[in-house]
Amino acid sequence: MKQIILSSLIGMSLNLSLLLSTVSAKTVTLGVVKSPDNAEYWSGITTRLRATGIDYCIVDWSQVQQASDFGTTRLLFLPNIERLEPIQLAALQDWMRQGGEVIVSGAAGTLSQPAIRNRLRSLLGAYWGFALTEPTTLETTPTNSQTWVQGTGLVSTIEGGVVIPANLNSTTAAVWNQQENPPAVVTTDQSIFLGWRWGVDEVASVEVDTAWLKAALNYYNLTPQLPDSSISYCGKPPSSFSNTPIESDRASEFNNNSQPQPTINNQQPITNPDVPILPAQTTPQDWAKLTPTEVSAMNRELENLIGRFESTLLAANATNSDIPLLTSTTAKRTGDQLTTMGSGEWGVGSGEGDKQPITNNQQQILTQARIGLQNFLNAAAQQDYTLARQHWVQARRILWDNYPIDRKLSQPEIRAIWLDRGTIVKAKSEQDLAKIFDQLATAGFNTVFFETVNASYPIYPSKIAPEQNPLVRGWDPLKAAIKLAHERGIELHAWVWIFAAANQRHNALLNQPLDYPGPVLAAHPDWAIFDNQGRLFDPTSKKAFLDPANPQVRNYLTALLEEIANNYEVDGIQLDYIRYPFQEPKVNQTYGYGISARQQFKELTGIDPIDVYPKDIELWQKWTDFRIRQIDSFVASVSARLKAKHPNLILSTAVFAIPRSDRLQRLQQNWENWASEGYIDLLVPMTYALDTEGLQNLAQPLLTESTLNSALILPGIRLLNLPDIIAIDQIQLLRDLPASGYALFAMENLNPNLQDILNRTQGRGGEREMGREGDG
Repeated sequence: MKQIILSSLIGMSLNLSLLLSTVSAKTVTLGVVKSPDNAEYWSGITTRLRATGIDYCIVDWSQVQQASDFGTTRLLFLPNIERLEPIQLAALQDWMRQGGEVIVSGAAGTLSQPAIRNRLRSLLGAYWGFALTEPTTLETTPTNSQTWVQGTGLVSTIEGGVVIPANLNSTTAAVWNQQENPPAVVTTDQSIFLGWRWGVDEVASVEVDTAWLKAALNYYNLTPQLPDSSISYCGKPPSSFSNTPIESDRASEFNNNSQPQPTINNQQPITNPDVPILPAQTTPQDWAKLTPTEVSAMNRELENLIGRFESTLLAANATNSDIPLLTSTTAKRTGDQLTTMGSGEWGVGSGEGDKQPITNNQQQILTQARIGLQNFLNAAAQQDYTLARQHWVQARRILWDNYPIDRKLSQPEIRAIWLDRGTIVKAKSEQDLAKIFDQLATAGFNTVFFETVNASYPIYPSKIAPEQNPLVRGWDPLKAAIKLAHERGIELHAWVWIFAAANQRHNALLNQPLDYPGPVLAAHPDWAIFDNQGRLFDPTSKKAFLDPANPQVRNYLTALLEEIANNYEVDGIQLDYIRYPFQEPKVNQTYGYGISARQQFKELTGIDPIDVYPKDIELWQKWTDFRIRQIDSFVASVSARLKAKHPNLILSTAVFAIPRSDRLQRLQQNWENWASEGYIDLLVPMTYALDTEGLQNLAQPLLTESTLNSALILPGIRLLNLPDIIAIDQIQLLRDLPASGYALFAMENLNPNLQDILNRTQGRGGEREMGREGDG
């Protein structure tokens, strides 16, 4: 990307059409975001902006850290911004809470972290579903509430994608002229989502893009104003544009901060997009009014954090019996206000030699946090929202900086971790693998989910599968791992991909063509399922799936699982991808159309399921129920076959934690039935969240589910982009809830700092809470 350095360009004899300068005092109608995502066709964007005749300023996306960085504009346009970092989402969220309105286009946010994508879809009221396979006519649907799409020039044939409404107040303003009329433009009171890449000549003409931007301005009751001779930056101007990833800029910025920061996996910025605050490192300014709902949520979150901090101290006291109980003391105060104490004054030790008993200082920290909570509530009641947020952030920071991570905290529980294929491949030998298991044993893990089959490739030399993973040929990592695990008192469970048969990302690692269907589907192409457009690979996950209704598929997978259980002393087997691909029936994006499935369903109903649509409610439910039965019956069959010969084998499933009705419609995963029928012993829901409140919201309903029979529940925590202290706090949350333990995803994200904390807080002397008696 061309660099633009303001101070030097003025004196150069370059023929520039625009001179960028910083916004001074004037208010500009529209702020347009520029980032590496749209820099390649920025000239097409500016051509259309000039054709619209709108006065606009530029937002440098890499500079956005807080709401004030959007300047004084009231309307923001994000053309085709696919990457949002947590700090950028927090700024956008806060800006919209102040009344800001947005227009977005293209596959917005699709390359962001899952938690960010989920929050963004809630914020915008819609999200990018999938791209259409060919140019399609865009048609408006004017109604009493959507009069803004009655203008001329809006109907055209362009390349676009389906935008999926996500909120009750989301309204479709335009559709694609094809079967089921999937949404092309969706609006809420504060957002317009355009389902194509605006500003790209190959996608839509200048005239069409311009007509839609003018209509969007009309939606917000804005009239185009002739721009000045110069185009300004909305907030602070950049020193340069470059191809450097935004996250790298953010990492260096935080690394230069003088305040000590918690370690975070993959060096991502320390932010929390799931709560209504800016990052603690950001100076409060221009913060909007807090609603009663927000005050209540922030109060609840801080109360919960205080409770976990206290329970952690009590757990430490119980585990370390020579440590005295907490005693009361008085915190330092200035009047009625909280005096913030730095981590240097209240620091905790970092190693075994620094281990300190629970002292008055820890009680003082609790007292300070409670005072901070009360100060927050008092300031909010007085409508001093900036002060309220300051108290809230300070109280939370005190607890984070002094979290008791210098002593044993663990209890009898399952402490599991997924040992991923990438880490196994890097090991290259049993000696290298031994170092990994030494680390896990020292850190107190007692269960390992060892990735044994990935994208149809077993990690071991198989007589059932067509091909071993070529990156581990010459040795048997599964055999070595079982030996190493059992020597260290660790259970080893074979983690197996079931119906996901190919992965385009894995193809790249093996130098295979992008569309290579994997060794199983390459040998048996009739075992595959397709979507309703005939595509083998899911365009979102980049994976291809086997047909769960195909008897040959079921026999093959059963034989593969029996090979593992019969030939290896595994303690358990975990079924992953035990589902269909994700679907969006509301916009007719559906999966499951294998040869066997279509034949069987037609025999049952007389209708080919490819001709059944979600609007045919009764028939569609029959097709959904048919697919649910395929997964249910496979789990039942595998459970019976494996446990008949290996009654002590622990059968687990990695499952989604989304609500049941939505889950059955979108991926046909009916895990409540598997547990209640006794098919499985252990449920491992993927309750991944970037903050502890999010984890609680996902995990707590599952832990109070009364229909799961004797199945244990082991909530999952994803380490990627999670600050280490938040990971420890999430573990403590699960210890306070009726969970059987926790599972960390994954070994590749277990950094040395987090491992050191786990060594101190749960490092073990060989005890095993989930005993292995051996197979019968």
